[in-house]
Amino acid sequence: MFDGVARWWDSLELWLAQQWFPVQFVLVMAVLIPLCVGLAWLIHRVVDVVADRVSRFRGATRRPDRTS
Repeated sequence: MFDGVARWWDSLELWLAQQWFPVQFVLVMAVLIPLCVGLAWLIHRVVDVVADRVSRFRGATRRPDRTS
């Protein structure tokens, strides 16, 4: 199975390398932009979840302020 994937990747890489540079740029951006946006969204969600858990943990262990 790995040989099939390696051959497919090699043929794709060779095909892309033989294209005119503007075509290469457009194809790479068509893949990289959605990939980067998706990764940024995922990182944002993970940071939000971690921040929520940390704030709940810190809020539960903190003593209430006595102002009156």
